[in-house]
Amino acid sequence: MAILSVPYFMGEAMPGFAVPQPNHVLTPELPDASPTERMAVLYGSVAEWVEEHERPVVYSGDCVVIIGVIAGLQAGGIHPTLVFFDAHGDFHTWDTSQSGFIGGMPLAMATGRGEQTVVIGAGLSPLGDSSVVLVDARDLDRGEDVAVAASGITMCSVAEVAGAVDDRTPLYVH
Repeated sequence: MAILSVPYFMGEAMPGFAVPQPNHVLTPELPDASPTERMAVLYGSVAEWVEEHERPVVYSGDCVVIIGVIAGLQAGGIHPTLVFFDAHGDFHTWDTSQSGFIGGMPLAMATGRGEQTVVIGAGLSPLGDSSVVLVDARDLDRGEDVAVAASGITMCSVAEVAGAVDDRTPLYVH
């Protein structure tokens, strides 16, 4: 197992980000650009690191990191089911978000919806809906609730996770 520390929130450094030792701290040179362009570079670096390590454990300041982790697993020949534990759906796009907060969009982005700058920068092939299990999402916003319901992703409670995943498929647990 290898541990990666990604001490960033929305493409900005987070001083004092504590992670179990030993770990590798990711500190790529990020462009002076928009948050999505910075995150595209950041999570492209995550993808490169994940590809090179067996059983990676990644600590990050935001959920957008899933894009880099999945891209790295894919580059290493692993095509996982994403088991996404979060009270929020993170399934917004620019069309459904009232706040415009990128941190509310990573699951939608990872499935090929909405904003794709980070997805392209990280080298992610979007996941099919059938490869996503959204666990315990109970705080879905207006618009996001409709998008999740119309998608093909599986929603379940924590108690139902074992029955919602195929134990013959690699899992990425977020």
